[in-house]
Amino acid sequence: MTIWDSIILGIVEGLTEFLPVSSTGHLTIVSKMLGLKIDDPAVTGYTAVIQVGAIAAVVLYFWKDIQRIAVAWVRGLLKPEHRGEFDHRMGWYVIVGSLPIVIVGFLARDLISGPLRSLWWVAAALIVWSFVMVAAERLSSKSRPLERITMTDAIVMGIVQCLALIPGVSRSGATITAGLFRGLDRVAATRIAFLLGIPALVGAGVYELKDALNGGVGAVPLIVGTIVSFVVAYASVAWLIRFVAKHTIEVFALYRVLLGIVLIILLSTSTITAT
Repeated sequence: MTIWDSIILGIVEGLTEFLPVSSTGHLTIVSKMLGLKIDDPAVTGYTAVIQVGAIAAVVLYFWKDIQRIAVAWVRGLLKPEHRGEFDHRMGWYVIVGSLPIVIVGFLARDLISGPLRSLWWVAAALIVWSFVMVAAERLSSKSRPLERITMTDAIVMGIVQCLALIPGVSRSGATITAGLFRGLDRVAATRIAFLLGIPALVGAGVYELKDALNGGVGAVPLIVGTIVSFVVAYASVAWLIRFVAKHTIEVFALYRVLLGIVLIILLSTSTITAT
């Protein structure tokens, strides 16, 4: 992998990690276009590691919120009278909601890094989940703000987040959609989706680091890709929070369907191969 490859992939990761369009799907497509072997454990590991840059961006963006939640969570552990505070409960929501993807991701790690890396899976997931996103927009009440989130909401969003292990579904798309179906408004669903992504993506990045380094990718491309993804992701997070406050996510669903159709055409005509 060259430095230019890592810069391009870092840009793609930063742009797509928090948009509901599937960063893994886009990274898989672009890696293929760059001539990389997309089912190579080193390439799979690389894409997981540079996600840490995007996560660092969301941590920085939400630092005050994260700090407040962490302090309230610890305070509630030490003093029972603080356990009813919203921020203490939010700490538990993030912890419990993150457990499903950690468990499923570990158990299904060979499937995720192997057969699911096919571009046919990416194309199918892009299209199928788009209809779920549209259904969530049109059928949900979107009536509950962040302050009214419950543990049940966090658990449901955490379970649905596991579907993002299929390239093309989108981690943020899965969790935002689940939040909308639960009746949360777009901003609330999006903020929770970002917070739930922190433990999941950091864990994946740390776990895959050995494969990325041992597979010949090299430390320099990893560092460059991570830094680029951090810079681009910070701008993407800020933009998406403002966008969902006033706009439907159906525009992303349309883009996903179009990309999926183009990908199917390219695969069907043997213009590109699936792996």
